[in-house]
Amino acid sequence: MLQQYLNWKSTLVLIAVAIAATSLYYANNLTKKLAVEERNKVVFISLALETVAKSTESDIILATSIIEKNTTIPLIQTDSKDSILTFNNIDSASASKENLQEILLELKSMHKPIQISISNVEKQNVYYGESQLLKELRYFPYILLIILFLFVIIVVSYINTTGRHIQDRVWVGMSKETAHQLGTPLTSLLAWIEYLKTSNIEAKALDEMQKDIDRLQLIADRFSKIGSIPKLFEENLLERLNGIISYMQKRASKNILISIQSNKEDVTAMISGPLFDWVIENLIRNSLDAMDGKGSIRFQIIDETTQTFIDVTDTGKGISKNNIKKVFKPGFSTKLRGWGLGLSLSKRIIHEYHHGDIFVKRSEPGKGTTFRIVLKK
Repeated sequence: MLQQYLNWKSTLVLIAVAIAATSLYYANNLTKKLAVEERNKVVFISLALETVAKSTESDIILATSIIEKNTTIPLIQTDSKDSILTFNNIDSASASKENLQEILLELKSMHKPIQISISNVEKQNVYYGESQLLKELRYFPYILLIILFLFVIIVVSYINTTGRHIQDRVWVGMSKETAHQLGTPLTSLLAWIEYLKTSNIEAKALDEMQKDIDRLQLIADRFSKIGSIPKLFEENLLERLNGIISYMQKRASKNILISIQSNKEDVTAMISGPLFDWVIENLIRNSLDAMDGKGSIRFQIIDETTQTFIDVTDTGKGISKNNIKKVFKPGFSTKLRGWGLGLSLSKRIIHEYHHGDIFVKRSEPGKGTTFRIVLKK
């Protein structure tokens, strides 16, 4: 499915590039042809100007008629020393001496002048620019390129949004179904626990079984909250974290130490307890997997006026630069087992439900990784 999605985007971009290249080629050719045609027109007008200067009255009338029919191409006629004699199709507001000199310099940079002979001794130059139609035609392909790329961006954004919505619906459906499927055996197990309590069973064993069932109920509760808007409650963040750390420390290697530090003794935050615990457990599990049974995981709490930072630093293998941007994508995993959904779910929980942020603050292969959670107040 991913390959098909990428192919669709690539095909869309290639089509847009092909259309843009074809339009650009066609527009450039058309522009060149129009530019040649305008130059020929200016040559014709220049001959008319020469005729006006040298010929009889009847010839002058015809030549003047040709000159007057030019209503699109800006012209400036100068003597051999480039002193301006006449001009045509230049806005009267720009007809001051200084402005005309600036326009003349601009026309000089655009085209070589057409020289006309007034007499055997006297020569004059005709400088010309481009008609408004030619100018618009020159800009047309670039405007078309912008429109095409905006179209591609809109389509790709739509596809991305649609893909995320489909993905969200799949996740929510899977989560709800998982919670539903866990509910039936849990209810049965709770009934069996109550039955066993009336029998001659060791109390310690029943307590441990009860803890495992409570754990399964917590997992089912977490899954049931995915897709719905959970209620946030103000809780003591340090107490919450200490509870999770205590639970995970018992299940970690004896050679791994999990510690917590804070810049304040009392730190509160608006959180959904079960979902927030899930995020912290995912981060700890990732750190444990990266350390091969030896190392440390340190929680650093920095409480500020408008937000609270939670930095989780391990001494594991670290993450390569190429993979840092991928770690929160669904399905990405460097482990042989697992679906690569832990960090993706964690990002969803922090972003969408807690309106905060989670990202890789720093990581160096062979030295470890620091994840940062930002909770807004």
